[in-house]
Amino acid sequence: MTRIAVVDNHGQFTHLEQRALRDMGVDVETIDNETPPEEVDADGLVFSGGPDMDRIGNCPDYLELDVPILGICLGMQLMATELGGTVGSGDYGGYADVTVDILDDDDPLVGSLAPETRVWASHADEVKEVPEGYAVTADSDVCGVEAMSNGADRFGVQWHPEVAHTEEGEEVFENFLAVCDSS
Repeated sequence: MTRIAVVDNHGQFTHLEQRALRDMGVDVETIDNETPPEEVDADGLVFSGGPDMDRIGNCPDYLELDVPILGICLGMQLMATELGGTVGSGDYGGYADVTVDILDDDDPLVGSLAPETRVWASHADEVKEVPEGYAVTADSDVCGVEAMSNGADRFGVQWHPEVAHTEEGEEVFENFLAVCDSS
């Protein structure tokens, strides 16, 4: 059975990420982001959202682990920052219902979603430029980088797939699990 570790970046939805995965029958645990990388035992990591980049703990070191990673909101932003992309303030701020456009039908994470998918997202901060080797896989009228991917095993979404307001959120997790199972 695939074992997933949700890395707690002190976000308000971290427990919902764990629950969504557990309800799908996944062996999942939440770990503190200060956990030493050598103690992480998982087939995949989910970087949770959180309040700010000053509290990301060992997440930069986890990027060196040879497991698939899904960054959610702040989790995607820290991935982008650590890998050479840029993050800045969004124009629209707080949480809102947003329609995202899927740009890459072949992407392992979002390619199977409807071409226009409604999601629940915060845009206080957002990725402005993806790292080298990554592609923008979804955008919206609100944000130019709603999702990013290296096309293989590193993914980020600005939105929260774990909340009921996001259509096809479970499919995002199913697609991530498929990547973890094939790695």
